[in-house]
Amino acid sequence: MDEGITLDRFLMQTGASHPSATGQFVTLLKQVTLAAKMISSRVNRAGLAGMIGATGETNIQGEFVQKLDLYANETLKRNLEHAGVVCLMVSEEEDEPVHIPEPFVPGRYVFCTDPLDGSSNIDVNATIGTIFGVFKRKSPDGTPGQLSDVLDRAGDEMVAAGYVVYGSGTLLVLATKESGVNGFTLDPSVGEFFLSHPDLRLEPSAKMYSINEAYRAKWDPRLAGYIDSLKAPELGFTQRYIGSLVADFHRNLLKGGLFIYPSTASAPNGKLRVLYEAFPLAYIAELAGGSATNGRDRILSMKATDLHQRTPLVIGNSELVAQATAALVAD
Repeated sequence: MDEGITLDRFLMQTGASHPSATGQFVTLLKQVTLAAKMISSRVNRAGLAGMIGATGETNIQGEFVQKLDLYANETLKRNLEHAGVVCLMVSEEEDEPVHIPEPFVPGRYVFCTDPLDGSSNIDVNATIGTIFGVFKRKSPDGTPGQLSDVLDRAGDEMVAAGYVVYGSGTLLVLATKESGVNGFTLDPSVGEFFLSHPDLRLEPSAKMYSINEAYRAKWDPRLAGYIDSLKAPELGFTQRYIGSLVADFHRNLLKGGLFIYPSTASAPNGKLRVLYEAFPLAYIAELAGGSATNGRDRILSMKATDLHQRTPLVIGNSELVAQATAALVAD
């Protein structure tokens, strides 16, 4: 870890390279960083703070809402709504888009987030995380955000994406076209994120795959055949699956690997959400040299027509994604 480069310094240096920048983008990311520190603190003492367990409610996805889900969602909203940098927020935990309340001024960006991915793992102390993606608005600056600022837009139009993993340590991965993909680890003794994983890259291929084989009976037979082919001893593949999207993706980003969450007989459109799960992770994967498809088409070429639209996801090292995608579209 280079303790000379904090995330704040990194963001300021990045912003300084754009003379026309207003500072809103840097401020947005600083506010997200502050929210991540707050969520990390609450995750680390969830049992002591009475934050373990469900609220008894379900979200628009039909999933049970955990107490930490609500805390993470409210923390992100509180840190962004007053800063004058966001005109609209889209969250897994909100049925409708979140507009900026008066007297705060809408900003230039749309923030899409899964506030606490993998929250069903909270009670067993497994790795969870926050996923986010950022679009620049299309409607006039200073006005209330519109659905057109986020819907019917390709993932390619994002200007940044990232995630935070809360595990044995807290690590934030940030991706922008200008700076690539970089990881920052929180030092709790000083309360700062430091650059620990500069210029993260995915090699063309790897020897690891991640998929929930409990659903094999519901898979497309072509997918089952492809997964079977990876098990040939001479290929040397290993299988790892945590069951938390952000954790599985993070491991594969650092070590290389293929993650697949396919469509099934019971979920023909897949399960993962386009705007705040598939788009951000695909953006990160591509900037790191990998790729992502929905089993047929490139994820970042898709356009979301609904805030909570779902998709299958095939993501990771480019050669493995190409192989898996070819298998899924074979006659």
